[in-house]
Amino acid sequence: MSGGVPNRSSRVRRLVRGPRPESVPALVGRACALVGLLDVAAGVFPRFRHSRMHTLAEVLPGSFGPFAAALSLSAGILLLLLAHGLKRSKRRAWRAAVVLLPAGAAAQFVYRHSVVGALISIALLVPLLVHRDQFAALPDPRSRWRALANFVLMGAGSLGLGLVIVSVHPNRLIGDPSLADRLTHVLYGLFGFEGPVDYAGNTSWTVAFSLGALGWLTAVTTIYLAFRPEHPAARLTEEDESRLRALLDRHGRRDSLGHFALRRDKAVVFSPSGKAAVTYRVVSGVMLASGDPIGDVEAWPGAIERFMDEARAHSWTPAVMGCSETGGEVWTRETGLDALELGDEAVVDVADFSLAGRAMRNVRQMVKRIERAGYETRVRRVRDLGEAELDRIRRAAEDWRGTDTERGFSMALGRVGDPADGDCLIATAHKADEIPGPYGDLKAILHFVPWGPDGVSLDLMRRDRAADPGMNELLIVAALQAAPRFAVTRVSLNFAMFRSALARGEKIGAGPVLRAWRGLLVFLSRWFQIESLYKFNAKFQPRWEPRFVVYRASGDLPRIGFAAMQAEGFVDLALPLPRFLRRRTKPARVCAHRPAERDVQAA
Repeated sequence: MSGGVPNRSSRVRRLVRGPRPESVPALVGRACALVGLLDVAAGVFPRFRHSRMHTLAEVLPGSFGPFAAALSLSAGILLLLLAHGLKRSKRRAWRAAVVLLPAGAAAQFVYRHSVVGALISIALLVPLLVHRDQFAALPDPRSRWRALANFVLMGAGSLGLGLVIVSVHPNRLIGDPSLADRLTHVLYGLFGFEGPVDYAGNTSWTVAFSLGALGWLTAVTTIYLAFRPEHPAARLTEEDESRLRALLDRHGRRDSLGHFALRRDKAVVFSPSGKAAVTYRVVSGVMLASGDPIGDVEAWPGAIERFMDEARAHSWTPAVMGCSETGGEVWTRETGLDALELGDEAVVDVADFSLAGRAMRNVRQMVKRIERAGYETRVRRVRDLGEAELDRIRRAAEDWRGTDTERGFSMALGRVGDPADGDCLIATAHKADEIPGPYGDLKAILHFVPWGPDGVSLDLMRRDRAADPGMNELLIVAALQAAPRFAVTRVSLNFAMFRSALARGEKIGAGPVLRAWRGLLVFLSRWFQIESLYKFNAKFQPRWEPRFVVYRASGDLPRIGFAAMQAEGFVDLALPLPRFLRRRTKPARVCAHRPAERDVQAA
């Protein structure tokens, strides 16, 4: 590979390519979704039967009698559920569609005697069979929690759609049932019972069959998800971790994010030679790697190729968050992906750090004020702490987290005080109180992971909310001043997203587009601390190292961004246990590049 580092102009790289033709799975998935929507409309809305779409709807699976309306509704919902899997070339979705379409064709012919309707179903089946080799993607990681999520979502959807079904026959209603009566009718109907709402003619049967179909679909899909074979999310095995640690011992100095590859909720692929590896997590169908590949740079292409092969095998969307400039060049060259600058990492060179000078005045005054208040600091290796103190630090870090959702993926190790992480640094702040707290005199914690033999990278920042503001500044300064004792010459702090846009946008002469972009970032900082985190990092006069996101196509960026927010813990689609039911010994997963909100605001 090329040994040179690309210049600044290459930091946003786009490969010139023509538009990508839609694949057969994508076209089949879109057709499946369209047919599903029409089926649902045909089964729910009586006026749809007399609309301009009536001619097309008449030959789709289902019909408009009581039984056929339920059949149409069921087929439509199932096709909608299968459409996304078909677009992603999923083998299980293909199998389900191959079974569903002939069943729909048989229902068309037997119940309605519609030859054309049966032919439409067969027409959708033909490309599935002809191109069956393109539907070979393996299943995604999954767990039993999907069954509960399906029950909640399908139940809510069934209630909403059921209210529509009950209410779209105003001319057939007997009396004037209230909203409560209609909701009761829906709930009864989902379980197959008659409710308080009545209609003229056979509309009652149509509504009953439709509601029963919704209840049946909710029950069947939930039971299937609960009892299907479990494919749990991949975890880092002991053997994988040992191999990664060996690579980090030899090549860990190259990337400050390297040690975070040892998170045990990540999976890993190795190059054929075993000299390089890429760690990742699959989130919402996105195969999300972070940082640069681990190991020998010359072996990176082999690990990247294995990563892309795994993404293709499962039809996952490949993406890399936070890779370096050199890493972005290798990824784009080897895969044809694109890279976009995401932000900058703050790195402080210990030899250049000093509290002297006007630029450090605010930090210097804050540190001195806190020290006068009676706080003292200690910086030690994890292996030098006793088990009792480590346990107290772990419990404090969990209780001081501030949110029920644990955050972190790309710049968080996910544990504190593990025996295998003896080289990690812990900086703690202490103050003796008249009434000791549950953690004694402990008031704040900073945890750093190794960055090769002579560097550390910030992992977590936690403090007691009752402590004075400025604990993070105090401990960062303490860690930088103590660094020479541990032969540490470089300290990586937080990651600041869109830092260059914020910095350039506030300068004199910035154009209207740049100012508008900065204004949007400042507005978003109310929720995501984009500006406050940049200003917090800038206090320590770091040098800024750009970091990039690598992606396949611009259309994938929203999906990648959403998956990254899930991985980092900003969006949680799971249903967590109540806090009092959680085990206290569970390792914390935290986000190094997002200090606690009050800490940053206080800073």
